[in-house]
Amino acid sequence: MDRREFIKKTTIAASIPMALSACSQTAALTGTNMGEQVKKIFRQPGKLSWLDGEQANYKPGTTWGKAWAQGELAAKQNLKLVNEQGESIPLQSWTTAYWPDGSVKWTAHAVPAGAALGKQFVVEKGTPAKPSQAAQVTDKADAVEVSTGLIQCRIPKSGKYIVTDMKRNGKVIAKNAHLVGLVQDQADNEPEVPAKVEAFSSQINKVTVEQTGPIRAVVKVEGKHKRQAGEQWLPFSLRLYFYAGGENIKISHSFIYDGDDQKDFIRGLGLRFNVVQNDELYNRHVRFVGENNGLWGESPQGITGLRRDPGQAVKDAQIAGVATPPLSEWDERVSSRMHWIPVWNDFTLSQISANGFSIKKRTKAGHAWIDADQGKRANGSAYLGGVSGGVLFGMRDFWQLHPVQVDIRDAGQELAEATIWYWSPEAPAMDVRFYHDGMGQDTYDKQLDALNITYEDYEPGFGSAYGVARTTDFTLSILDKTPSRQQTVDMAALIAQPELVVAAPQDYLAAGVFGGLWSLPDRSTPEKRAIEDRLAWTTQFYKKQIDQRHWYGFWNYGDVMHTYDVDRHVWRYDIGGYAWDNSELSPDLWLWYSFLRTGDADTFRIAENMTRHNRDVDIYHAGQFKGLGTRHNVQHWGCSAKQLRISTAAYRRFHYYLTADDRTADILDEVVNADEALASLNATRKVARVNPIPDKAKMGVGTDWGSVAANWLTAWERTGDDKYKQRLIEAMQTIGGHPQGFFAGAFAYDEKAKQLIPYPDEGPSLSHLSSVFGLIEVNTELNQLLDVPSYKQAWLKYGRLYSASRDEQTAELGRYFRNNSLTVAHSRLTAYTAQQTNDAELAKRAWKEFAKEWGGEKKIGTETISGPMVLNPVEEAAWVSTNDASQWGLAAIQNLALVEKQLGK
Repeated sequence: MDRREFIKKTTIAASIPMALSACSQTAALTGTNMGEQVKKIFRQPGKLSWLDGEQANYKPGTTWGKAWAQGELAAKQNLKLVNEQGESIPLQSWTTAYWPDGSVKWTAHAVPAGAALGKQFVVEKGTPAKPSQAAQVTDKADAVEVSTGLIQCRIPKSGKYIVTDMKRNGKVIAKNAHLVGLVQDQADNEPEVPAKVEAFSSQINKVTVEQTGPIRAVVKVEGKHKRQAGEQWLPFSLRLYFYAGGENIKISHSFIYDGDDQKDFIRGLGLRFNVVQNDELYNRHVRFVGENNGLWGESPQGITGLRRDPGQAVKDAQIAGVATPPLSEWDERVSSRMHWIPVWNDFTLSQISANGFSIKKRTKAGHAWIDADQGKRANGSAYLGGVSGGVLFGMRDFWQLHPVQVDIRDAGQELAEATIWYWSPEAPAMDVRFYHDGMGQDTYDKQLDALNITYEDYEPGFGSAYGVARTTDFTLSILDKTPSRQQTVDMAALIAQPELVVAAPQDYLAAGVFGGLWSLPDRSTPEKRAIEDRLAWTTQFYKKQIDQRHWYGFWNYGDVMHTYDVDRHVWRYDIGGYAWDNSELSPDLWLWYSFLRTGDADTFRIAENMTRHNRDVDIYHAGQFKGLGTRHNVQHWGCSAKQLRISTAAYRRFHYYLTADDRTADILDEVVNADEALASLNATRKVARVNPIPDKAKMGVGTDWGSVAANWLTAWERTGDDKYKQRLIEAMQTIGGHPQGFFAGAFAYDEKAKQLIPYPDEGPSLSHLSSVFGLIEVNTELNQLLDVPSYKQAWLKYGRLYSASRDEQTAELGRYFRNNSLTVAHSRLTAYTAQQTNDAELAKRAWKEFAKEWGGEKKIGTETISGPMVLNPVEEAAWVSTNDASQWGLAAIQNLALVEKQLGK
């Protein structure tokens, strides 16, 4: 089936009135108020728009991804951008994925700082305009030098400094940016022996120029942190981004935890740099951005509130951040006594939890700190400098990733210092030890028995954080003057949450990407309306739960909980396998497909935050479990089930293609050969203890194969390298050629040759989990892109029989199954089979299966719980679990796309 035929069969877009289909999310319901709606953002088909509706006032330059239908765009075809006013805007483009015929599937684009695109604009074939100021990169023997036309930076290739000089129009504004940290040898709250604290800092090992402009320049820096004794640990990689005409250095920094969790307790992690100050003390400024566009701003030497008044013009200038009139124009009673006014050198904003920050200051070390102010959730951006220049700096998702802190030191000196702590040294030291002692679970049998009560899969030594990672994004704005108060909060808003360009839902669908497994929202019948209402309500429910349940913190932000405890009115944060979800049953897929069909900004943000979390924290990037992810647990690394189904590219590729995020691309690269981890760890070692071919690895035909297939498929489309295509075809032929097909259960696997090897045929088997970690979606794309008839027939057979009656299963397979649960989840597989075989009766069966929810019908809406039953008032929908929400959502979306004509019949 070619792309156009596939899309014709799998979409109902043509039947939807334009007034409905041209708009993103139409009505996201909250509580039981069926009329309450989220913000509507018009997205015109054929045009690009801003995720949040409008372009921000401050325009630092941005990058995004765009989809193309097969055959629509040839490789190396020039592209241009035309803004809302019909003007050609400078554009840099590059290919991020290819269709099997070699045509372009996804592109990434960047526009320069200051580019005014308007609300709706287009990228089309043509020669792009040239920027008035181009980004330029000079790669020297000892350093890389970058110029945006406005700022110039020097990035050394060795030593501890990431950037040594940060200039604006040739004038040094800041210097010596580097990573710093503190580590202690024991946890807090264990005070028998005082902890020994040791400082460490970055050590550069490798610098790579990845893009040289003309719009966007990218330099990658890799290294480790060097401890005082010379030992190197905590590997890191970061990218520095520069946009033509821009004043910003954007930094995306990732590190891997590779310490000893029994003695390496991180006390602080930060990015530090110096600011050169030449202005008078009273013309220097320190600012912190709080919440709701609030701003705390003072000078190291304040001249307001004194017993004597220097003059209103003088005070107004200092408050505004502009140069004061000359001292000769001040009231002499003040100007002659400036040496008696204290100089405040040091300032700190600390946010230890999600719901409280404080600001304090002191004159200098050795003297008391003075409390200045408090608030709830700080943006965290700050300014340090004076009227002739300084740095506005900040961190993405500051308060959400607590504990965090901003330190300014020596603001009254010629060389001031700023540190953004992404782990605050005022917080308790980081403790990643496993949370219990094993309780005697020293055999597989005991571990399986414990699984029956806490749902936790424990194994000694497996609950280790060694190899997990975290990413933090920073921005340093190199300025030639103190920004106005409004400019400060405008800039800070984009540091905390960068804006993004997206396409209309119709355009993603028409391009045929991600299998085309969705349709556009349609409320034209009562049945469709009920499904659409619940889909919209569920994403809004999770948005509220994230905030009400405080699913924030350095290691946690982006993930959601697995299952609810209706008795305690809390999610089961402390119960084994019921706590953090870690991508269990594909909430990532549900959210990304939901965004693609609605264009809803809230849905995108939840999905992106989830991807930014699970690509780093839930996956191992080093150590014995490298390439694998961890099953749901109280701690993100706690469960002993280390599996490909969590690290799979199936969950991350959406984010990469939509945003061109380079860190996500790194993860996609990491897992290309994650299948090799199967040779060192058998995921079913506790339940299937005999391996028929002992010298080979074991690959399950469900979650293992689906994950590996997604990894290879993504590598193939990103690179165009046919070796990945050949791997896929050979594996598909092996599965399709097996007498049991997808009922084979598992295959032996030669990880070096990348070959599946059939086990002796012992008859059909299945697992209820095989298809629900992305296999359904990946197989849809494989069958769309590759012609392997035996594989497709094996998949359709599996889809027809999985939820079939006992008689039907027995007639074709010689047995029936009792463990074919998750009926609602698998209804979308029935629907796919019905659509591909044009079987109307099977399509009706898909809807019957969809209606068979565990626990009966679910009614959307929440109950507010308050008073002594809970710590804080919360909204409760006791029937919601992330497994059910994800799989119901995916089934609803795909059934509507595949068999909507049979709905209600």
